[in-house]
Amino acid sequence: MQSTTLVDEFEHYSTWREAVYVRVEALRDWLDAQELSDAESEMRLNQLLGRLQEDKLNVAFVAEFSRGKSELINAIFFSDYRQRVLPSSAGRTTMCPTELFFDPLHRPSLRLLPIDTKTREGSIVDFKRDADAWTEFPLNLDSAEEMSATLMRLADTLDVDAATAEAFGLINPDDEETARSLERDGSIAIPRWRHALINFPHPLLKQGLVILDTPGLNAIGTEPELTLNMLPNAHAVLFLLAADTGVTRSDIEIWRQYIAPVQGTSRARLVVLNKIDGLWDELKTEAQIDAEIAKQVASSAVLLGLPPSQVYPVSAQKALVAKIRNDGALLEKSRLPGLEAALTQELIPCKQALVSESSQAAVEDVVIKTTELLETRLATIQDQVDELQGLRGKNRDVIQHMMVKANEDKQQFERGLEQFNALRNVFATQVEALRQRLGMEALRNEVRHTRQAMEKSHFSVGLREAMSHFFRQVDGNLDASAETIKEIRAMMTAMYQKFSDEHGLAAVNPPDHSLHKYRKEMARLERIFDDRFNTVFKMLTVGQSQLTARFFETLASKVVQVFELANSETESWLKALIAPMETQVREHKLQLKRRLESVSRIHAATETLDERIAELEASIGTVSDQLDNLARINLRIADALADELNKPALARTA
Repeated sequence: MQSTTLVDEFEHYSTWREAVYVRVEALRDWLDAQELSDAESEMRLNQLLGRLQEDKLNVAFVAEFSRGKSELINAIFFSDYRQRVLPSSAGRTTMCPTELFFDPLHRPSLRLLPIDTKTREGSIVDFKRDADAWTEFPLNLDSAEEMSATLMRLADTLDVDAATAEAFGLINPDDEETARSLERDGSIAIPRWRHALINFPHPLLKQGLVILDTPGLNAIGTEPELTLNMLPNAHAVLFLLAADTGVTRSDIEIWRQYIAPVQGTSRARLVVLNKIDGLWDELKTEAQIDAEIAKQVASSAVLLGLPPSQVYPVSAQKALVAKIRNDGALLEKSRLPGLEAALTQELIPCKQALVSESSQAAVEDVVIKTTELLETRLATIQDQVDELQGLRGKNRDVIQHMMVKANEDKQQFERGLEQFNALRNVFATQVEALRQRLGMEALRNEVRHTRQAMEKSHFSVGLREAMSHFFRQVDGNLDASAETIKEIRAMMTAMYQKFSDEHGLAAVNPPDHSLHKYRKEMARLERIFDDRFNTVFKMLTVGQSQLTARFFETLASKVVQVFELANSETESWLKALIAPMETQVREHKLQLKRRLESVSRIHAATETLDERIAELEASIGTVSDQLDNLARINLRIADALADELNKPALARTA
């Protein structure tokens, strides 16, 4: 009985995601072909298809230097490549945060952001939009040696004086080890690069895996992008310790400040005790070695405040060797399969459930709305058939009366349309007020004013007040926007009820919308600001002042992302709010027009009565077929979402 690996499970997840994509695409195309789609439904399905196509699985590896992160990445994800993708030999390891991914629009390459960009305005996200800021080296996929040599640039360092290192925010002048290094050589080695992007066509990366390799406390503490964005957005965070060093002070600092508090979207936080092969003593029995490993696991767990079951002892180096040589016994001894099983069980099913839930919600909204439209259309046509069948054998006076009644209903509805248009104007006014408060222009003005206030003050009190004022303004705009959203929904609820009562339109409960998750994210960012300001930034040196400014730039960039998402979701909600009413009004108006035309034609020539009834009955058949087809397509999507969620569990035990 062989359990699936993380690689197997991720490949299965990618296959599942593709199956869901194909079936959602079929729903969108069918709605379009049947002329049942509207702008809001098309937008919802296109957004869902875009999310499925661009879906990523982010796994972050975090540790101090020389804990074996790169070797563990090689062992878990790249052993099939039969070589080390990331440099991990003694003295040669990644010196800067590194992202591994695949972008088919760009050539395979290593892109490196120079360390001196730390003195320039802008976050990592901002620099990613500036191709000229990066130094690019192509990867020769046909030569393992050349590719390995290129990736060795990740280990590049620079010897700089204290002032330069301090300006980059990379040293603490009060640190004893730093002081000794400067006294001895007059300089200190720092990473040559600030950030690295590896575009590599590995099968897993092609399927949407993104790996973040984060080396050292300095890299995390001086790069706010990691704290504010990359680590909270990771679906799994692996924190590495080393059996040969034990849990050091800097290990505990990284864990307590940057890993343990992370909530965000991260679902798995696993601790890995690496390099247990250093405890493989040939003079000891297997039981003694196991006891020593268990002792180190227990000690590490106590220091990190975790149960021992959450600490996974492994030998990444031996695991890589074992996989390359197909040595099952050595792989088992390395204990990597246990860590892979934990990742498999905690990471993929949770990610799959989240994608399934969001996909199902979007599809259900569209299907329910379309079903209601077709059912209303079916009922209206059936009413027309019943009305026309009631005219059989009637004289022209009765038909004339029916024509007058149909005309009166049409005129009454048109008067209702005048009220609808008036309410739409009120709706438009409220929407404009909402866009003013929640809009990007107001936010960018706040960012600009805060930046100016910070530039005028290099003292901690002034910097704190500027950033605190920024949060107060942003929070105020979110609160005011939330109140406006409540008012808009209340108005639309009343309008739907009025049209339902007066014109017999289907009762609709307008969708709710909340900014709660965005307000919660802002509270998280504000907590990070308070924690960093109180515990990390001393505000005494030029370097630390620049670090604070860079922290604000990254924080502001993150706030902009939050507001962009809030705006996008709010705009979608506004369309979803008005679209059902517009669709029902359009459909009701069309059916009233057809009803009047039918009675008028029959009044002019009674012999067409049977023909018109036959036409309407054919229409009933068409609409019934559409309802059946819609139900079948929806069932196929539900099968893709539900069945595949259950099958992996069976496959694991097969």
